[in-house]
Amino acid sequence: MDSAELVGRWTGTNGFRLMPGDELRELPAAVVVTAAAGGHLVLVAYDWQHPDDGPQDGLIVVGPVEDRGDGPDGGDGVPLTATWGDSWHQKPAPMTLSGRQDADGGIVLEGRYAGDWGWRVLLDADPGGGLRLRMDNVVPADQASGRLLAGPYPAMVLRAHRA
Repeated sequence: MDSAELVGRWTGTNGFRLMPGDELRELPAAVVVTAAAGGHLVLVAYDWQHPDDGPQDGLIVVGPVEDRGDGPDGGDGVPLTATWGDSWHQKPAPMTLSGRQDADGGIVLEGRYAGDWGWRVLLDADPGGGLRLRMDNVVPADQASGRLLAGPYPAMVLRAHRA
């Protein structure tokens, strides 16, 4: 898993909203991306501010899925597994995520909670040379209503530049 482009310290802002109709409230944020275990794992440690609850932090540990030698993986990109914990979103137990790293190095991870609710976490380099960490809350179809559409919506959008 090559994450050299993302490794380093990043500072910027994080937009947060609880519901899709809410505005993203921008507050300071920071990210440190580290290669670990001989470059086989990527650690993404981030700090952000909740508009009402103050300072928060999270950690995502990402690595490749073990190649069991049973043929092609059936999809584009490198299959990944991850563990995610966040002091506000995902506590006290971490969530297991699965996903892929695309040819450009971007990472897309997904996991489920509370039945069919989901998280989609995206980590990539943005076109301006920065880093983007976006977390989409995924609304299940049976929870959709006139105000709450089924599918993903950005709950957090962290944009940062090298510190």
